[in-house]
Amino acid sequence: MTYILAIDQGTTSSRAIVFDAELRPRAIAQEEFAQHYPRPGLVEHDPSDLWSTVAGTARAAIEKAGIAAADIAAIGITNQRETVVIWDRATGKPIHNALVWQDRRTADLCAGLKRDGHEPMVTERTGLLLDPYFSASKIRWLLDTVSGARERAERGELLFGTVDSFLIWKLTGGQAHVTDATNAARTMLYNIATGEWDADLCALFDVPMAMLPEVKDCAAAFGMTRPDLFGREIPILGVAGDQQAATMGQACFAPGMLKSTYGTGCFALLNTGADRVPSHNRLLTTIAYRLDGRVTYALEGSIFIAGAVVQWLRDGLKLIRAAAETQALAEAAEAAQGVVVVPAFTGLGAPYWRPECRGAVFGLTRNSGPAELARAALESVGYQTRDLLEAMRADWGSDRDAAGHSVLRVDGGMTASDWTMQYLADILGAPVDRPEVTETTALGAAWLAGWRAGICGGPEEFAKGWALERRFEPAMDPRERDARYARWQRAVAATIAF
Repeated sequence: MTYILAIDQGTTSSRAIVFDAELRPRAIAQEEFAQHYPRPGLVEHDPSDLWSTVAGTARAAIEKAGIAAADIAAIGITNQRETVVIWDRATGKPIHNALVWQDRRTADLCAGLKRDGHEPMVTERTGLLLDPYFSASKIRWLLDTVSGARERAERGELLFGTVDSFLIWKLTGGQAHVTDATNAARTMLYNIATGEWDADLCALFDVPMAMLPEVKDCAAAFGMTRPDLFGREIPILGVAGDQQAATMGQACFAPGMLKSTYGTGCFALLNTGADRVPSHNRLLTTIAYRLDGRVTYALEGSIFIAGAVVQWLRDGLKLIRAAAETQALAEAAEAAQGVVVVPAFTGLGAPYWRPECRGAVFGLTRNSGPAELARAALESVGYQTRDLLEAMRADWGSDRDAAGHSVLRVDGGMTASDWTMQYLADILGAPVDRPEVTETTALGAAWLAGWRAGICGGPEEFAKGWALERRFEPAMDPRERDARYARWQRAVAATIAF
């Protein structure tokens, strides 16, 4: 058994990748699923879509690899975080569509808790800010809104899980209700200092603790798959939320190392080691990973819209037919126009945390067209990343080793665009490293499972295998860089004021 199956359940699609013992991808299968928008600011998934696409792509990847289930040593799972599923303990049937991490329906609830002075306690225990982004307020909304849900939960009939937990329940035929520390840390119910579900936080959000899954290390025994799914039982041995999985996939195991993933959103994580660094710049203090019972912490900046801005160009404005077309448009654009897109389609994330904001475009002229809008959309990703890195530098402190700040390791779909990565390096004034294996989220999950299964080496050995595909060096004049960033900051201020 020398293969690992990585399940990567994302916001817009599910993927499965078969890796060999050297952690090289051998086969991949991917399937998109529907997004549901009941009203502006509300985003839902049908849990049956999550499950069917995971099961389907997993079988398809095994078939494409030309192997049998008997050749697979373990399964690793990585997933969209914060998204909430509540299901019946006896039947496994969800009580409602999943509320996606982008969903903003609990903004008023979070604002009320903040006005009542609860945010300092929440932040001290969880490292998070009171925002609809996280799971706790979504759980409360479902229990308060779905008929009979609260009574059923209090009787122990309902279970809560982030997507990893729901998938493990389905994969094991209801035998395991578990999660890992990185996903638990995003619920706003888990105390990242004590490593336990927090009774005070559960009381604040009125969540019965009997609903919550058991929390394990990222590399652990999570359960065995039902034998009928793949023809034999396969152990699930690795689990991590997508951004933490990418952090490990990028081999950011040393304090000060920094990665940024560009998928639907953009998420930058800075490894802070054993130090739980509090943020004074509205970043998140979170768990990077928990291995062998030891927690490594991180500072995280979360941007809600990165790759999704390209989807907007394609699906909303109909300016392009495929994401790859944006590079040629950006190159053809008249840069002097200075068009700025603030893609606050579902609010502004870090370091602003303004859920009520909506997107805006500034600097349009009669000469502005598809090329200028495409360029501004791609530029927005660079500007938002600089927002995060400026805040991280301030929180991390100038007295620490700055080596980790000098290079940004990147991954995710948008990194395929050389133009976007060069602009990112230019606006940051720092090198940007793109690895040979850009499927780092799935790679991190595969490594966790392979390490636990005994067919892959530990963190140090894994880090030696990280390979650079291309480094993008900054080439923009510093004065121009600062002028462009100042224009972005003015546009954000105007968006907030609108």
